[in-house]
Amino acid sequence: MATLFSPMTIRDTEIRNRVMMSPMCQYSAENGFADDWHRVHLGSRAVGGAGVVMVEATAVEPRGRISPGDLGIWSDEHADALTPIAEFVRSQGATPAIQLAHAGRKASTSRPWEGREPLFPDGDGWETIAPSGPYPYPDAEAPPTREMDHDDIETVIEAFRDAARRARDAGFEIAEVHAAHGYLLHEFLSPVSNDRDDEYGGSFENRARLVREVTSAVREVWPDDSPVFVRISATDWLPDRESWDLEGSIRLAPLLAEAGADLIDVSSGGTHPDQQLEKPGPGYQVPFAESIRLETDVPVAAVGKITDPTHADALVRNDRADLAALGRELLRNPYWTLEAAHELGVDLEWPVQYRRGRFE
Repeated sequence: MATLFSPMTIRDTEIRNRVMMSPMCQYSAENGFADDWHRVHLGSRAVGGAGVVMVEATAVEPRGRISPGDLGIWSDEHADALTPIAEFVRSQGATPAIQLAHAGRKASTSRPWEGREPLFPDGDGWETIAPSGPYPYPDAEAPPTREMDHDDIETVIEAFRDAARRARDAGFEIAEVHAAHGYLLHEFLSPVSNDRDDEYGGSFENRARLVREVTSAVREVWPDDSPVFVRISATDWLPDRESWDLEGSIRLAPLLAEAGADLIDVSSGGTHPDQQLEKPGPGYQVPFAESIRLETDVPVAAVGKITDPTHADALVRNDRADLAALGRELLRNPYWTLEAAHELGVDLEWPVQYRRGRFE
């Protein structure tokens, strides 16, 4: 029986335990470059015992950034800045991972602590692209988006492919394709944001085409012995209109596996400000991950208010998820994994520098 502290092997990559640090934007890069903040932030979670340490949404091209503070990997120089992070995370026994992303129509905003205001192209912002347009996000006060033509689509696919190659060369062992939270690939999936009438719109198969092509492109350049993850939003939380939902996510998972995905990282929401999110309690998104795993046999990560070690362990023991992804809890406590092992009675190896602080 697997437990939270059982190793997991995907392809030939062994992950030391089932705790994954969820990708969380820091909005602290300059011109897309990682710096000391990112090295300390990510490195401390590796020291703290997490099995997978995932770098935040990292833009595959400049117009794919959510804000001017987002990380990027659209050049070899950006990858060089990320290399020491991957090296340090690995040196601490964790598996270095990176989320490759494009924000689509949700790009070009100020940082959250600056109000997350739309940034206009004639100021500090840039043109945004989307499946359909002009549909500004979150409302008509934002700059209009430009509907992507086929050249744009090919450019985005190649940008993901090139970003994956750079991430591989930088030493990351897991690449995650970001297709959640209302960003570009999710925008293509959801009929809320995609009303195209070509081969990338209309039917389920057409709306799923781009994320499948991007996943295939990443898989083509990713090492055969290393995993590719895809993060999805299982539902738009828009029950009163045609939208992306769990049924679509269950249909999508095996298609992504065919395209080269080894695990589906299951989140939810983000495509429309009118979403009707149920009051989130502990593990509120776990049923989505569990349903996808049960219906498709594709491995999944569950995320969303997973804070208690016993709860996280039960998710794995009861085959509800293969990885427990923690976000805000690891912001509060980088050493949650070490403390969870103590609480669960697991003798987890501590860094030699910290052993005098072990629980007695």
